[in-house]
Amino acid sequence: MNPAPRTARRLLGAGVAAASLALLAGCAAPASAPNSAPAGGAPSASATQTVYPLTIDNCGTEVTFEAAPERVITIKSTSTEALLALGLDDRIVGTAFGDGPAAAAWQAAAEALPVLSDKLPGQEATLELEPDLIYAGWESNLSAEGAGDRPTLAALGVNSLVSPAACKGEAYRPNPLSFDAVFADIEQLGEIFDVQDAAATLVAGQRAELAAVQPAGAGRSALWYSSGNDVPYVGAGIGAPQMILDALELENVAASVQDSWAPLGWEAIVAADPDVIVLVDAAWNTAESKIALLESNPATAELSAVKAGHYLTVPFPAGEAGVRNVEAVASLNAQLAALDG
Repeated sequence: MNPAPRTARRLLGAGVAAASLALLAGCAAPASAPNSAPAGGAPSASATQTVYPLTIDNCGTEVTFEAAPERVITIKSTSTEALLALGLDDRIVGTAFGDGPAAAAWQAAAEALPVLSDKLPGQEATLELEPDLIYAGWESNLSAEGAGDRPTLAALGVNSLVSPAACKGEAYRPNPLSFDAVFADIEQLGEIFDVQDAAATLVAGQRAELAAVQPAGAGRSALWYSSGNDVPYVGAGIGAPQMILDALELENVAASVQDSWAPLGWEAIVAADPDVIVLVDAAWNTAESKIALLESNPATAELSAVKAGHYLTVPFPAGEAGVRNVEAVASLNAQLAALDG
């Protein structure tokens, strides 16, 4: 990263908003680079080495990498764990908005990372770390109210990246999300960071682990209960929950809803009467609290899954599109098999 953008970031961090506005006004759209790849697409460089500059279309924003990122801030667990899974913990200068403990395979590395904020970080605090990339799990993380909107960050010499599986624009949102798309995202990260071999090894291992799962769903119906009391928020028909339920051969009671997650009234859930309920376990809305709610409500207490105690649990970070989805399939499948034992 050249000194000029760093100086501009320091000025912005000190509250000199005019400097960033001037930079934004004078920022031209980046020219197309010789080596480019679509979001979530196959690497365009060789199998082992990236040719820079590398330009990608990320959720409708053109991002050019002049070299592999060296100073990265990750927002949301999916972003942090993706880099950890690729052995890139030494590139992370700060994490924010974590959703829960990291997977056991890289938990020690995760605990050693500097935490910028438990919630969405502000722009000033973010820029003080002088990142060359902000890697966000959700598009909404990159806003003027959060870490900074993408045009302003680009004007200051800071690249931004959103997990392609989280793109919201109709032209970019996976519909439906597939494991091939999740694996393509990993491969694209490998190209961005010039660690294609690590990405290929990770994907090959996850493909083998997924292929080894013998689905225990047996056509049973399932509710993916993410959060909410008065109106539950559930895994709907095109996102990671649906992808995982499909791999388990479970029929999602909210499969007809064209979204990744969506509200679904208790009346509809009672009418569907799912055979099993997948409970998302989060610090702010634990699986235990959901069970207590289901069993104390007269209507939901009569659900087949509730009366039988047919609950499955998944950690919040494993239920969002990313490197833990295959782990979630294997874990939930083992829990399903145990119900039959």
